[in-house]
Amino acid sequence: MAGLVNLTTLSAAFKTKYGKLADDTFDSSTPLQARIKIVNDFVGSTYVEAIPTGFAGSVGAGSIPEANAEPMVQSSFSAKKVYGRMKIDREALYASKGNEGAFVELLSYQTAATVKSYARFAEFILMGDGTGKLGTIATGGVSGSNPYVLTISAATWLEANFEEKDYVNIGTGSNDMFEITAVDPANKQITVNRISGSKVPAAADDIFMQGSENNVPQGIKGVCDATSSTKYGVSVGRRWQATQVDASGVGLSVDLMNQAVLELRRKCGQNPKMILTSYTQYRKFQALLEDQKRYDMVTIQSRRGNYGPNLNGTVSFSGLQYLTTTGAIPVLESRFCEEDRMYFLNDDYIKQVRRKGFGWFDDDGTVIMRMADSDAFEARYGGYYENYIIPSFQARIDNLAV
Repeated sequence: MAGLVNLTTLSAAFKTKYGKLADDTFDSSTPLQARIKIVNDFVGSTYVEAIPTGFAGSVGAGSIPEANAEPMVQSSFSAKKVYGRMKIDREALYASKGNEGAFVELLSYQTAATVKSYARFAEFILMGDGTGKLGTIATGGVSGSNPYVLTISAATWLEANFEEKDYVNIGTGSNDMFEITAVDPANKQITVNRISGSKVPAAADDIFMQGSENNVPQGIKGVCDATSSTKYGVSVGRRWQATQVDASGVGLSVDLMNQAVLELRRKCGQNPKMILTSYTQYRKFQALLEDQKRYDMVTIQSRRGNYGPNLNGTVSFSGLQYLTTTGAIPVLESRFCEEDRMYFLNDDYIKQVRRKGFGWFDDDGTVIMRMADSDAFEARYGGYYENYIIPSFQARIDNLAV
């Protein structure tokens, strides 16, 4: 029938009119997301990369030296599955059939909302410890019956990790589903409503985004905190470990920042390219600059023009500068950074390695798919990737006074 809005015309409008909006929402969400390289060449079961970890032992004096090979290690990892999903009631779509503006507005809203939620989760993962953990219930931190009011331990509380309407699992190995219905930052509490299973939250239980326990890509915190075991299949050690500075509870100072930068440069010969910290420490850093009577600002450009959607020149972030003997380093804030931390990152050695097909799933020739046994449609976003963060070029200060 002429003019009939069907699955085919719906999918075409969705992809051509709002695909770019969705990509922009993801790539420009935070400075770190916008700056890291995107590599879309992950094929096979495992990604392997050779890394030199020293110098060739082939020099000497007085006589011809023996030759010895440069030490090398092979890092390896597999891809993790990270998804976003939206559902749209069929009646709601057809209710706006006679008004194209309202119809497109509905799709635009749902599209942007799904990708925005995905971007938040991706940033949480990138800044996280690789476990998918949102927080831990404090001792005596459970009150009421279903719904439960949970107090999160002070050591693991981060407001950005908790949002109303998120579905979470509580307790290691549990698949029982809870919905977050309220977030109370002042008391470090969330309210959850159990919607499946019989799990009763208890003190010391960890909270995970649904299905995410130990299923998420590696993150900055996990890599920068590692002191033993392996990362990407390589033993953590002298040439495969981030620079770690423990502030021991003292306040942020230029001396501590100098210590982190100089120690990092001593180990790998390079300065960090950016400093990322919490809003609390960003405010304290501003206070360190008060005697200068002015702030030196810096603009960070997205590098997606070379590694993904063409955002170069359209997205930028402004921040303060930290001056070193070799130049200025931009200082920016992240709501997913713990209050007592500051990271010194070289984003030349951070990349997101993806399998092809990342984005809206359209393998069946359509983005919007009819849901079985339901009068609704759904669409899925995301893909398979790993964050590859070479530890040797990164540093962190933790345990800063807050």
